[in-house]
Amino acid sequence: MSTHEPFRPGEPDEPAGPSGPAATPSDAALVDFAFDLDAHEMLRRTHVLAALGPDWDPVAALRGEEEAYDLLYSGLSAEQQRIYDELVAAGVLPMRGGGPAAA
Repeated sequence: MSTHEPFRPGEPDEPAGPSGPAATPSDAALVDFAFDLDAHEMLRRTHVLAALGPDWDPVAALRGEEEAYDLLYSGLSAEQQRIYDELVAAGVLPMRGGGPAAA
């Protein structure tokens, strides 16, 4: 029985009770329950954009984030650079710029 399908008495993987399959009233109606989160998600996005304000520039935000990462990985010692290169080679960190992290 799939978790996405209603419970039907007598199915092979019906939960077992103390004396076999779980007992359910034969006159019980099956109810399909669904909850649509689309409206809530749109409201959430609207509130996020309103909080960011009209002056928010996503391109400038990404550019600032790239500059912060460049600063974070600049001026590494030889040991730090070696570890950084190992992490990049292992795919743990993305390759930054066109070469070594030290700028």
